[in-house]
Amino acid sequence: MASQGKKLINDPNAVVTEFIEGLVETYPGLQYLDGFPEVKVVLRADYASAMLDKVAVISGGGSGHEPAHAGFVGEGMLSAAICGEVFTSPQVDAILSGIRAVTGPMGCLLVVTNYTGDRLNFGLAAEQARSEGYKVETVIVGDDCALPPLRGTAGRRGLAGTILVNKIAGAAAATGLSLDEVAAEAKRASEMVGTMGVALSVCTLPGQVTSDRLGPGKMELGLGIHGEPGAAVADLQPVEVVVSHVLQEILSPDTNYVPITPGNRVVLLINGLGATPAMELMIAAGKAVPQLQLEHGLAVDRVYTGSFMTSLDMAGFSISIMKADEAILQYLDAATKAPHWPVGVNGNRPPAKIPVPLPLSHSAKSYESLSRPQQLSEQGCLLEVAIEAAVIAIIDLRDNLNEWDGTVGDGDCGSTMCRGATAILEDMKKHYPLNDAAETVGEIGSSIRRVMGGTSGIIYTIFCKAACAHLKANTQSVVTSKQWAEALEVSIAAVSKYGGASAGFRTLLDALIPASAVLQERLNAGDDPCTAFLLSSEAAVAGAESTRHMQAQAGRSAYISSDILATVPDPGAMAAASWYRAAAMAIKNKYQSN
Repeated sequence: MASQGKKLINDPNAVVTEFIEGLVETYPGLQYLDGFPEVKVVLRADYASAMLDKVAVISGGGSGHEPAHAGFVGEGMLSAAICGEVFTSPQVDAILSGIRAVTGPMGCLLVVTNYTGDRLNFGLAAEQARSEGYKVETVIVGDDCALPPLRGTAGRRGLAGTILVNKIAGAAAATGLSLDEVAAEAKRASEMVGTMGVALSVCTLPGQVTSDRLGPGKMELGLGIHGEPGAAVADLQPVEVVVSHVLQEILSPDTNYVPITPGNRVVLLINGLGATPAMELMIAAGKAVPQLQLEHGLAVDRVYTGSFMTSLDMAGFSISIMKADEAILQYLDAATKAPHWPVGVNGNRPPAKIPVPLPLSHSAKSYESLSRPQQLSEQGCLLEVAIEAAVIAIIDLRDNLNEWDGTVGDGDCGSTMCRGATAILEDMKKHYPLNDAAETVGEIGSSIRRVMGGTSGIIYTIFCKAACAHLKANTQSVVTSKQWAEALEVSIAAVSKYGGASAGFRTLLDALIPASAVLQERLNAGDDPCTAFLLSSEAAVAGAESTRHMQAQAGRSAYISSDILATVPDPGAMAAASWYRAAAMAIKNKYQSN
């Protein structure tokens, strides 16, 4: 039976910021930007003055993988680490703040793990930074060797091999190489490394129950580091048998994950997942080295053993193997003050935090300048009731969404969506210009972008911004039903373009695409807008329910077997259908009461 996980924490919603505060108190070479809770960025304390003549190297992602990535900030490694909420991609604004804080004339390299949310958020931040005049390059790391190479748009996940790539990139930057040269070294390193993990337990998210997915005497092979199921479940075996299987998978010539052949030199990294004692990690390392030498004919030049990229309190380990040459070994051996490489640092303790830097140019409308109209128009009243009904539906659905997501993902879909819904509800009371439909939709996107983060946050931000841009093209003060339908269609196209998903991929689009089609069809047939909206909401619900029968091709669900997927609908699609249906019902009730 699942049980409440025990954690030595205060507020489950504040674990990341409190972790950062403790980190910078422990290591005086680190600081953080004073932008909590939205901006969670750890950076080198010396970047305010002396180090802007080198390429900056930035990495990051969802928290819960400590010491990655904040523990690898320091001279010779990362310039900054961007921390999201637990297992949630950091927001675009936080990434931009990190770029602005540490990037000088030489530019910066973003080292990004291959997860949809990270690619989207870091990608959008890179585009924005370039528009502000910064030189930015990106390297995506996908070192997972547990799954077939082609998995829809998702691809191979970024695992502990990312830490080796970060070390090589940081060392290359420290030598004074140009941005293109540092990016080339990091990309080359990312293509040389493969990783596979084994888990003995499921991790527990702060404030949530512990899953009982793995029973006694079982282990998961090819795990995901966000609590999602692994590639296979097997009986627990002696560690030398487990190590042998993992090495075979990584080095298999059939999959050709890494360009390693007998006679090559390699680097070995044994990575603990959070709850594995050092003794067990050392035993695994002691079995891996002779197997690599005798069974695979490889020369093991370096061995790194410890906890580098964890999964909260998961028991187990991952093994990373990187093809080595003199250049890679020199970068790995280069001096670093990153505290968890691990190397301690000496020196006076600077202030623990510094201000968040502003953009080079700040012409956008101030958030504080927006206000709710004293008198609402008919359109404003309809918008208000629709928005309120939509967000309350999401808040009420939170636990179901988390439960569904716990089966096919990382279990936080409901919590993430609820954060956005709560922010929208609060902001609408004070700031939304409800009589201006385009601006209101744009501000919904701003509320989401500020608090949600992760894949859902960036997807809905893109959705709202695309709708806002389309609606702004309308010169009339009142938006017609057909213009709303066109805005929905444009928003769906934008999400599909940037997220890579389309109909049948088992995403929120499987609810919104049929809704859009029915809405346009009924309006063209002459139905009144209220009826067309209601019928389209029924299509949204049916589309969401149909995801039970789909094989995911995008997001973390792409790594889950079809048997598991068939037990629940896609939580993102169900969330979209829920708010859409609630808005339609609210509009119907509003009309009936008039």
